[in-house]
Amino acid sequence: MPLRLDIKKKLSTRSDRVKSVDIHPTEPWILASLYDGNVYIWNYETQNMVKSFEVSPNNPVRTARFIAKKQWIVTGSDDTYIRVYNYNTMEKIKSFEAHADYIRCIIVHPTLPYILSSSDDMFIKLWDYEKGWSNTQVFEGHSHYVMSIAWNPKDTNQFATASLDKTVKVWSINSPHPHFTLEGHEKGINSVEYFSGGEKPYLISGADDKLVKIWDYQSKTCVQTLEGHSNNVSVVCYHPELPLILSGSEDGTVKLWHSSTYRLERTLNYGMGFVWSMNFLRGSNFIGLGYDDGTVVLKIGKNKPPVSMDQGGKVIYAKHNEIRMSNISSTLEQEVQDGEKLLLQSKDLGNCEVFPQSLQHNSNGRFVSVCGDGEFIIYTALAWRNKSFGNALEFVWAEDSGQYAVRESTSRIKIFKNFKETHSFKPSFSAEGIFGGSLLGVKSNDTLCFYSWDSADIIRRIEKTSPKNIFWSENGEYLAIVTDKSTFILRYYKDTVQKYIESGQPIGELGIENAFDVVHEIEDTIGTGIWVGDCFIYINRNSKLNYCVGTEVVTISHLEKHMYLLKYLPQSGRLYLSDKNLNIVSYKLHISVISYQTSILRGDLEGAERILPKIPQDQRNSIAHFLESQGHKEKALEVSTDLDHRFELAIQLENLDVAHEIALKSDSETKFKHLGDLALSIGEIKLAEDCLKRAEDLPGLLLLYTSTGNLEGMKVLAKLADEKGQTNISFICNLLLPNSLLNCLNTLCSSGDYSEAAFMARTYLPSMVPEMVEKWRENLKNTSSKASEALSNPIDFPNLFPQYDLSIKAEKYFESLRSQQKPASDYSKTLQQSLAKKQRNLLEEIESVSQQDYDKVLSSLQHFGLHSGTNNDNGNGNHNDDYNNNNNNNNNNENTTDTSTKNTSLLDDLDFTTTTTTTTTQKVASPISSPSPIRNSGSIPSPQKQQDINITTPPLIDPSPVDHDLVLDPTPITNTVSPTKTSPTADLSFLDNIPVDDEEDEF
Repeated sequence: MPLRLDIKKKLSTRSDRVKSVDIHPTEPWILASLYDGNVYIWNYETQNMVKSFEVSPNNPVRTARFIAKKQWIVTGSDDTYIRVYNYNTMEKIKSFEAHADYIRCIIVHPTLPYILSSSDDMFIKLWDYEKGWSNTQVFEGHSHYVMSIAWNPKDTNQFATASLDKTVKVWSINSPHPHFTLEGHEKGINSVEYFSGGEKPYLISGADDKLVKIWDYQSKTCVQTLEGHSNNVSVVCYHPELPLILSGSEDGTVKLWHSSTYRLERTLNYGMGFVWSMNFLRGSNFIGLGYDDGTVVLKIGKNKPPVSMDQGGKVIYAKHNEIRMSNISSTLEQEVQDGEKLLLQSKDLGNCEVFPQSLQHNSNGRFVSVCGDGEFIIYTALAWRNKSFGNALEFVWAEDSGQYAVRESTSRIKIFKNFKETHSFKPSFSAEGIFGGSLLGVKSNDTLCFYSWDSADIIRRIEKTSPKNIFWSENGEYLAIVTDKSTFILRYYKDTVQKYIESGQPIGELGIENAFDVVHEIEDTIGTGIWVGDCFIYINRNSKLNYCVGTEVVTISHLEKHMYLLKYLPQSGRLYLSDKNLNIVSYKLHISVISYQTSILRGDLEGAERILPKIPQDQRNSIAHFLESQGHKEKALEVSTDLDHRFELAIQLENLDVAHEIALKSDSETKFKHLGDLALSIGEIKLAEDCLKRAEDLPGLLLLYTSTGNLEGMKVLAKLADEKGQTNISFICNLLLPNSLLNCLNTLCSSGDYSEAAFMARTYLPSMVPEMVEKWRENLKNTSSKASEALSNPIDFPNLFPQYDLSIKAEKYFESLRSQQKPASDYSKTLQQSLAKKQRNLLEEIESVSQQDYDKVLSSLQHFGLHSGTNNDNGNGNHNDDYNNNNNNNNNNENTTDTSTKNTSLLDDLDFTTTTTTTTTQKVASPISSPSPIRNSGSIPSPQKQQDINITTPPLIDPSPVDHDLVLDPTPITNTVSPTKTSPTADLSFLDNIPVDDEEDEF
């Protein structure tokens, strides 16, 4: 039977003639050297060019190779030079004249720092790149151009060469003369290569006589001659994994020959002209081809190695036709780390009569099937005796250990039981693949059908799907259908199907409707997978080892390279995986975790509780995350041992006690902030304040204190903000606090915002203007002395500040009013009065009264705010009932007058204070002493401590804190009014040269 070949083109690029190709051992790159003197590196996965080198313009580069461990490429061209480049930096490392004629071939030693080069000068030279590229040996013996060189993979001290003198010579790097010569071609030989398998001492050659010859270099005889090309054979090689010989010719074809039977399996022609070069990557299925018109990369065969493992830990695998066995049980008592390569002893079971492309144990592990070359053979697992054989493109086992099926062709499926054929049927479509398990699966390009093993009746037909693989759970209840883009987890209702069949009802073309249900879709591309109970374990295309329980996907490990799942062994509690080179590693899988998660998904909470004590402590957090994903957050909070996770769960559950306890343990500002926000949202003010303090969340405290009217908290916050350098918070606190405007100025000055301080003083504290202007002036001297001199001080230039004296008086008037506080509950009662007050022009009022009348008003207001008394309002502005009742009476009297239209005057305030009828006690902040017009010290006084004050309440005055909407003096600091005293020069053109600060001001 012909060899089943899965050939995929991974890259096809057009370019000038490609004289050589080389595949990188770790990166998905192919190196192509061109006849036009350029060298390209292509990524055969992305189809993009990675690098390009202009090596020798107009001189063909006939050979180029990767030296991967040095990150180099080495090239040989017709100008007789060898050049070395770093393929990452594009730097030329070395360039030297190596031969006297065209350089035909370069090969790199697999382990030593050597390269070999051959030339039309008929010499082969050995170069040591660790010794400055010194020429350590010259090999002489050919009488014509030396076209090709190849290292012996079994003895890397030996190499073979092919020459146009019609001979192949075998050499050792320690001797300048050949060991022996192989003759048999009638024309010049273009290519030579060694067989990479272990059992045959063969090498292969291709020549201009259109022939391919296989040589036994031990007996020095020609074993076989392959005929089929119609023109010169340019290049030959052995496939590194499959039993194939590949030959490329100037007839434009690549022929694939079976390396055991020497039968021609397939001919490839991509219409790109002559085939000049070929290269393979050991340990992979990739082949690079160089043509007249470009480069091609092929993948021939599958990467999955022929390996199988039974429930006892016995691993059977194939190396070419050799069958070997290893036993995992020898490592069960050893301490093995996750991902660590297992050191296993191997036993030779014998050879297989066919080349194994797949190898599988049956369910009980007694038999092993080998399928390849269009045939299948069933062997006993222990003695490796042939039990049965036959023709098959594919072979699969049933859940029942004695049943199996084969796909003989695209139109014939056969089912066997106990090595005897029981059914043979022809599907209604072209059968492109079969799958074993509880049911027999058969697929076409767009259809999947499940058949009964016992009757071959159709159970269910699924349209518009052609899976890559199907994995059944051990109990046959679940299956995973793997497609190119995603994987579907289905549940199979075996009892429903059995009842339907027993009822005798006819089964239609689509099968039994209720046979399957879709449970979940995994949006991932899966390579291999196995079931452990109801848990599906798989490796995806990103080399992640995951498991899926229900709809929850958990990553077990990120693998360093792509691997293949073998089996889970309960006795070790580990998963076993193999790479394509049959290196076996393992990973711990806690079955108690899987069982617990399965019980939760099934709703068996009592069963889950019984399993929980068996789960190791280091797995509790993964269980907690699983419980959270399933909506069991309270249980997750109990199970989790991770403080961060427990805190998140406590916040979600609004469990303030647990969250507070965790926050105290971790002492994390972030946790206290989150807890404070939660406490604030549900009205736990005390806890919110405590958390915000611990988190040092000053904006949060500002919101809390302003919302709750916490005067003392605002004072503490202002001081804390100053200490922390959060001037915005400090400024806002002092702006809102009574009698703290001087602190606002202090904050502005400490931040260097002297201009803002001066304008704020001009608006709210005119008495501080001289001091602020002087500070502003001193600060400006550092940048512009002219700008500093242009500033006017109201003491020096009173003519520029009309009504400044009146604004000082107005400031004192308001300073007296600031000491009088009323609760927020009385705001509506005095709203109309406040609106009326906003319409007043105090400067005009003060100017219109005599100094004697002004002093009387001021004295009366000060007397109103400075008599001590007692208070029972807890200091939060909540006045007693006597005050409120009296205030209500006063407001009733006020209602007789339309205060919104009444024009209030300064002398009215004198009348209000002399008609006081009620006295109450209220805790307020003492007024800050008014600063003198000109201060000798640069400091700004701080607010005095809070004290109890006897307040005499007038019936009509609104003694609320200062209204910042009412500007005391809108006159600008500088003015163009003609001065009575000599003022600074009016020439301000120099201001155009002052540097402008584009940064946004903090305030």
